[in-house]
Amino acid sequence: MNFAYKEPLIVQEVAPRDGLQIEKQWVDTADKIALIDALAACGFTRIEAGSFVSPKAIPALRDGEAVFNGIVRKEGVIYVALVPNVKGAERALAARANELNLVMSASQTHNRANMRMSCEDSLAGFGDIVRLVQGASAPVSLNATVATAFGCPFEGRVDEDRVVSIARTYREMGIAGITLADTTGMANPRQVARLVERVLAEVPAADLTLHFHNTRGLGLANVLAAYHAGARRFDAALGGLGGCPFAPGASGNICTEDLVNLCDEMGIPSGIDLVRLIGLSRTLPGLVGHEVPGQVAKAGRNCDVHAVPEYVRAI
Repeated sequence: MNFAYKEPLIVQEVAPRDGLQIEKQWVDTADKIALIDALAACGFTRIEAGSFVSPKAIPALRDGEAVFNGIVRKEGVIYVALVPNVKGAERALAARANELNLVMSASQTHNRANMRMSCEDSLAGFGDIVRLVQGASAPVSLNATVATAFGCPFEGRVDEDRVVSIARTYREMGIAGITLADTTGMANPRQVARLVERVLAEVPAADLTLHFHNTRGLGLANVLAAYHAGARRFDAALGGLGGCPFAPGASGNICTEDLVNLCDEMGIPSGIDLVRLIGLSRTLPGLVGHEVPGQVAKAGRNCDVHAVPEYVRAI
């Protein structure tokens, strides 16, 4: 197939929230703020900066207000907050989040594990949040995620009709943005292309985000499959950090610098400064206290050639 790689690919950076939420080593609030400001300087227009969940549930992100109040807001950047309920939404609005991200699993079992409630109860809560946002004094956008859209670690295969129906329900509720999340890295490229095509019949490409994990090594392949099918917006985490704390075997998100490198190599516009991004990624081990999965930050770009060894010069 003759396919022109010319449409921009929008990367939403999720490391400050999804990436740090399962880290055992506490990352200081000032370091989180510095990370977010540095990401904005790399060219990101969308950054998931934190969440407003119970500190008991996600202690690593208990400083949500301080983070949102401390960042230097860059013009043109949307700062996103994950919220689980009305209380979290109220906190996020008070902290001046530009967008609220709501999450419900397509799988009832995973939703009970992750959100401690049924899908029906989650949707009822979404309705309350929609009404709250509609009455807010400042404009705030809404996005809702369909977690386990490509498979559930407890139930296995997820009915695609159900995923499409949930996306349609979100839109009918007044939630413009939709994310399809491969929460535990169970998706494959053929499945991704098929489901993206179906959801794009319901949701404009500008409002659809794909969220892939690299649990089984198919993350970037799934990005290309979704891009071919018409998706243009993707979540990724610096260094490949992250993972769902309520999903057995879940590993990190697709790695941001690896994704941007893929775009650069294939001529897909992303608007992200890869050199600056790699430099930032190389600071992560010192921040989180361990090595991170990303590959390009370790190997360098293809154009980063090395000096010829002396023994070769001597031949």
